[in-house]
Formats: sequence, C-alpha cells, structure tokens
Amino acid sequence: MSQLTGITDAGGPSRGAVRQAVVLAGGCGSRLRPLTQTLPKTMVEVHGMSILRHQLDWFAESGVEQVVVSAGHLAQVIDDYLASHCLPLRATVVTEERPLGRGGGLKLAAAALDRPDEPWLAVYGDIWTRFPLTGMFAHHRHHAALATVALPRPWLPRGTVDCDERGQVTTLASHVPPPLRVNGGVYVFDPRIVELLPDEGDHEQTTLPRLIRARQLMGYRVDDPWRAINTPRDLDDLEQELAGH
Repeated sequence: MSQLTGITDAGGPSRGAVRQAVVLAGGCGSRLRPLTQTLPKTMVEVHGMSILRHQLDWFAESGVEQVVVSAGHLAQVIDDYLASHCLPLRATVVTEERPLGRGGGLKLAAAALDRPDEPWLAVYGDIWTRFPLTGMFAHHRHHAALATVALPRPWLPRGTVDCDERGQVTTLASHVPPPLRVNGGVYVFDPRIVELLPDEGDHEQTTLPRLIRARQLMGYRVDDPWRAINTPRDLDDLEQELAGH
C-alpha cells in the first residue's frame, strides 16, 4: 500500500452527483442461511425485491449511472439477474476468483469503473436504507477529504432500558434511537483512495485507520432508517416495519 502523501489537497473540482458506485457482495452470508444456500446475500428479498434492487433504485434517484457489483458466492445469480431485468442504470459484475476481503473487493470493482478520475460511492451489499445521497455527496465535496462514511444510529429492536446505581429499572422505552452512531457501510471515496486499498484484506482494519490518522476520513450523520440485514431476524423485523408504512 502506498504512503499517504500529498493528500491534504484531496478536493478536486466541484462536480454534480457522484455518477458511479460499487456494491460489495462477495460474502457467503452464513448467518442468513438457509436463504443464502441458493442466493447471494444481496439477492435476498426485502418487501418483494432483492436488497440489490432496492440499492440500485436508491442510487439512480441520486444520479448514479454505473454500478459495479463485486461478487463471490453465487456470483452468477447476480449476473443473471442484472442481464435479465430492466434496470434504472447500468450494472455489471466482477467476480472474485478467491475471497479478497472487503478492501480487496472494493479495489477489484473500482478498477472496472468507467471514470477513474471521479469520486465513487461504495455500499455493502447487505444494507437497506433510503437516505438522500445528494446530501452526502455535497458533504464530501465540501470537506474535500479522501473518504466520507455514513454514520447512522443502529436499530435496537428490543428498545432501551435505564436503571439506577442499585440496578433498579427506571424506564423502559421502545425503539428509542441510541446516542451512538455506527459505520453504516456507505462511503463516498475520492478517486485516489484506490491506491490506498489493500489487494486483499479488510479496508476497515487497514485503510480507514490510516485515513483517520491523516485526518482524511469524514463522517456524515444519517438519521433516516438504516438496517444491516445479517440474520433472518433482521429480515423479519424490516419486513414488518415496511409493511406498516
């Protein structure tokens, strides 16, 4: 991995919407079995559509024109879906010949983007959310950092509990947003981030800490609904919530 040199001027010329994106979908989704025995995790359906299709529609609403899906487990299922459906943007698949980790998967897919000199969006393939991406794009351009990460509040399906110093429960609350925020698995990257991604391994353990030390990682607060779909319980909870709207 190259050294973090000359990154204080990470801002380039102001552009409109980010026009290209990567979906990271190389994992096996073992915690979602048996659904992922025949489907990649990103193809599991939420409210009648795959997670991936929800993401593609979300991207298109904000001006994204090209998507590259970095796939591994059952990659052909994704490829077949993209080839056989009318989509709101252009989408293709790159396949990991062996597991590359999240950072390696991002780097592989980024090499297939049409505009290597423009910023790009990256999203984990198990994320469901619909917050307006245009605000995140503007935040990224304004601060001119190498990377911006969405920071949602995690969903607590069982609510929160407060107690006093003796352990006596004082309040029970249902679905109260917790004060902490988490890495939402949604990024905007400056094009130069590619040289800082590992060929194999996890960018959260390699690239992101280096960006933090160099003060080149910005956070974008998200208060809209956000879900990471890791288990059947996550899927059921989201289905029930969407059915109520």
